Amino acid sequence: MDMKAKMEELMQKIKNDKDFSKKFTENPVKAVEDLLGVDLPDDQINAIINGVKAKLTAENIADAAGKLSGLFGKKS
Repeated sequence: MDMKAKMEELMQKIKNDKDFSKKFTENPVKAVEDLLGVDLPDDQINAIINGVKAKLTAENIADAAGKLSGLFGKKS
C-alpha cells in the first residue's frame, strides 16, 4: 500500500466531502479505516492521521498568510 498516495487521497476527501471531513474530525481512526477499507495497526493509522493533520494545518496557514498579504499589499 502506497501510504503517501493514501494520505493524498484522504486529504482530498477531507477537503471535498463535508460529511467525511466531519467524520474525520469526530473519529479519525474510523474514518481512515473506512476509506482505506482495511484495519491497520494503530501506529500506522496514527502516522497517517498525524501526517494528514500536519499537511492540512500547513495548507491552512499558507492560505491565511496569502489572504493577509493582500491586506498589506502595495498602495498606489
